[in-house]
Amino acid sequence: MRPSGRKTDQMRKVSFERGFSKHAEGSCLVKFGDTHVLCTASVEEKPPAWLRNSGKGWVTAEYGMLPRSTGDRMRREATSGKQGGRTQEIQRLIGRSLRAVVSLESLGERQITVDCDVIQADGGTRTASITGGWIALHDCLKWMESRNMLKVEKVLKDHVAAISCGIFANQPVLDLDYLEDSSAETDANFVMTGTGGFVEIQGTAEGAPFSEEELHTLMGLAKQGVSELVEMQKQAIA
Repeated sequence: MRPSGRKTDQMRKVSFERGFSKHAEGSCLVKFGDTHVLCTASVEEKPPAWLRNSGKGWVTAEYGMLPRSTGDRMRREATSGKQGGRTQEIQRLIGRSLRAVVSLESLGERQITVDCDVIQADGGTRTASITGGWIALHDCLKWMESRNMLKVEKVLKDHVAAISCGIFANQPVLDLDYLEDSSAETDANFVMTGTGGFVEIQGTAEGAPFSEEELHTLMGLAKQGVSELVEMQKQAIA
């Protein structure tokens, strides 16, 4: 039995609230159970320096956790003068995931930054950030389209969403919360497109190595979970 009482292939309750931020070109408050992340997408009229005069745009991401998003207050990374390795790794993952489904040439020489701020954490903050970040990016591109800022109408080539899977108490399970994540024998994150392509797979054995058969089982759970998330994304933007 999982601590939450969920079935092994059952996700937490997921919700998207679009337009949460008044000022951002695109925004979404995403909730994976008790993990809540505010995703905002902002347009800048210039690309990174290394892309100038290339005719291409860029999509990047920044990620952070608010001081009381967890049980104990965390110190803001700004006060220490640098980002931690975990923060850098997660925001690079979010950026890669979103760029995988964007036609960068169609943006023109602009940059979209998707900020993912964790308001409350209970496991799966990176997967919630990617999934909600896609909606914020979608709405930002719609905002740009309505102002004739894009070279073509279809800049987003596909959906992208992410889900965690793991082996908890010797059972493969879908969408780990913190209690499961902190004691799982194996922890994995899958980033996939709406058409079933893999953007990234992160898998770690916390104890004994996991087998190829277990990996395939986790992959099957992930495909199911991402398929459900993509359907929710479609309903949210309809």
